[in-house]
Amino acid sequence: MTTAHDRTAPAAGVDGPPETLPPELRGPVPGPQSRALAERLARVESRNVTALDPKPIFWERASFANLWDVDGNRFVDLTAAFGVANVGHAHPEVSAAIARQAAELLHGMGDVHPPRVKVELLERLAALYPRGRAQQSPEVRTVLSCSGADAVETALKTAMLATGRAGVIAFEGAYHGLSFGALDCTWREDFRAPFRARLPGATRFARYGDLADVERLAREHGEEIGAVLVEPIQGRGGERVPPDGFLRGLRNLCDERGWLLVVDEIYTGLGRTGSVFACDHEAVVPDLLCVGKGLASGMPISACIGLRTVFDAWPRSVGEALHTQTFLGHPTSCAAALASLDVSARWGLAERAGTLGGRALDALRTRLRDVPAVRAVRGRGLMIGVECVRPETALAATARMLEEGYVVLPSGDGGRVVSLTPPLVIGEAALEAACETLARCLEEQAGTERAGT
Repeated sequence: MTTAHDRTAPAAGVDGPPETLPPELRGPVPGPQSRALAERLARVESRNVTALDPKPIFWERASFANLWDVDGNRFVDLTAAFGVANVGHAHPEVSAAIARQAAELLHGMGDVHPPRVKVELLERLAALYPRGRAQQSPEVRTVLSCSGADAVETALKTAMLATGRAGVIAFEGAYHGLSFGALDCTWREDFRAPFRARLPGATRFARYGDLADVERLAREHGEEIGAVLVEPIQGRGGERVPPDGFLRGLRNLCDERGWLLVVDEIYTGLGRTGSVFACDHEAVVPDLLCVGKGLASGMPISACIGLRTVFDAWPRSVGEALHTQTFLGHPTSCAAALASLDVSARWGLAERAGTLGGRALDALRTRLRDVPAVRAVRGRGLMIGVECVRPETALAATARMLEEGYVVLPSGDGGRVVSLTPPLVIGEAALEAACETLARCLEEQAGTERAGT
């Protein structure tokens, strides 16, 4: 049974992230109730959705950077639930904004008779759009949607209308979503192969971080290309950070060729890498920018934001939108997004992510530099990846971390990277303890593997 002292919350009169509680486990992980729910889930959900071997923990509730499973075990979340909980799980201001909005207007008619809160969010997003080196923001327009893949689909359609060309350059290791347009730009062969017959095949892939390879594709396929689609730091591809100047080089190449630069910041955006957007690190203004995940810190909403000159390629709506969704500009999601953006700005979470992430990165590099099973430690802000030589090492360490009370995810080729993308409000002491535990798990796993060979 949960007691009051289990709940993390800001202390009275203190406006800032609360301390993150350490793990507290009441038995084996996963516990009996999680195991029972796994059996029930297997009887009602398609087998392709939730991996049940090994069995997962089933979440009961979460608060800031802590979560509790159905067996009463308390964990530290190092995933932000796929990078979503930027201001923390169930932040009181976000939850209150959702409740107020739901009581007043739960659903509207987003593209016919829109809710007021949709306009307020669009104005906020326009003000946040990267400025580059300019003193004033360019005119910005936005299309709201529900998921990251939705935002990418909007970007792909917009690019085709604006340039008259369907071709796209994306990158090896890219992950942009699993709907058909986004899937065509996603590198993972295991995702693409079953549906290849329905994919347009309009994407050319360059080596990530390699401007020379992009220029090669420009020479070979330039006439068919209309846009370059890039993650400024690859997330699911393994927290891969490109060389300095890569994004700026892509901007210059797009300007030379008349292509659009589409930056996918669904994972990196809104503070995770130490700035509002990762493209701000190189003062790059994209033509189109996709955001999602952490935008509302828990509610489903995404956006494709871009320059008015690009979005004007769409025809003016005369009552039947050419590209829309039933839940476009959903009132509760918009209210959650506004509250999340308010908290992030007031608490300085982008700057905090840069500071805490830098310390964590340094600590992991120092601790793991002599571990031969670890190939690299990389990242920016609170987006850190520990790449192992063998996927088995990373996967075993991920499982061991869960047994120790830390939720982490594998990423990269074959799952060889242990990914750390915690809520931006995670406590400093909790992050230090998590890094120490991860280093120990990797050292122990590497020792086990050496002994077994």
